[in-house]
Amino acid sequence: MRNVTSLLAGAVLAAALSTNASADVERKRNCSESLVRGTYAGQLSGKQTLPDGTVQDIIGVVIRLYDGNGGVVQSDNVKNSQTGYTPDRFGLGTYRVNDDCTVDIEFHPVPTVTIRERAVIVDEGRELRSITVLPVGLFVTSVQQRI
Repeated sequence: MRNVTSLLAGAVLAAALSTNASADVERKRNCSESLVRGTYAGQLSGKQTLPDGTVQDIIGVVIRLYDGNGGVVQSDNVKNSQTGYTPDRFGLGTYRVNDDCTVDIEFHPVPTVTIRERAVIVDEGRELRSITVLPVGLFVTSVQQRI
């Protein structure tokens, strides 16, 4: 009986701490498009499955300007192991900051291509960390820092 009582007390304490921690996180969140504003420099890396089924490695450097109102402009230099180097590629997109301090980004490196990313805001907007969500065969992560 003593072990059961100790176990229950521990579970109640853990639940209380978890609830308090969640409440603290909720109180500290204050995220909006204006938090992600300015010029960010980033590095990306990952893999892409090509239409023929081969997989290529991808690396790149990126400069992105987030306008604070949901618009993004990007210039990047990307190198792929199969298709080569693409310098100074320009693109446009949009972004939305969510209440949970995640960011949904839709980017068009060329008019016929859409890349969707999911990012998290780090250090009060000074850094973003993202993954590609779509297209399905693109597995890229990036870290962007405000400069």
